[in-house]
Amino acid sequence: MGSIFLPHLRTGWHVDQAILSEDDRLVIIRFGREEETQCMIMDEILYSISEKIKNFAVVYLCNIDKVPDFNAMYELDQDRSEPFTIMFFHRNKHMMCDFGTGNNNKLNFMINDKQELIDIIETIYRGAKKGKGLVVSPRDYSAIRRDR
Repeated sequence: MGSIFLPHLRTGWHVDQAILSEDDRLVIIRFGREEETQCMIMDEILYSISEKIKNFAVVYLCNIDKVPDFNAMYELDQDRSEPFTIMFFHRNKHMMCDFGTGNNNKLNFMINDKQELIDIIETIYRGAKKGKGLVVSPRDYSAIRRDR
């Protein structure tokens, strides 16, 4: 149900404009398929925290089947065991976060704790405001990451 209330980016141009249009806030884009269960759950979590983070972040959703423009560039839809990918941008710059998983480009695993996700977003935002392109997550997720 959360995916109904969050803004959808319907074309590649809309994705670019969302990234370019924000000067002060962090742009969070969830790439994935709304019909997949884990993606639906993550959309619910993102929607539930959107009001709490609205002063420093904005959340958008992008269906990778309807907008395939970024699939190769951001390595989306490469692994069917990753039902979604969350990416962070600030002032037209891709923000990276070291989660301890080996992939600093994106968040592609479930975080069920809302406060934990808010902490990650806030950490990325604070790093972005300081001009950093890579920040370290407040928690190491290497131990809980499923083996591939």
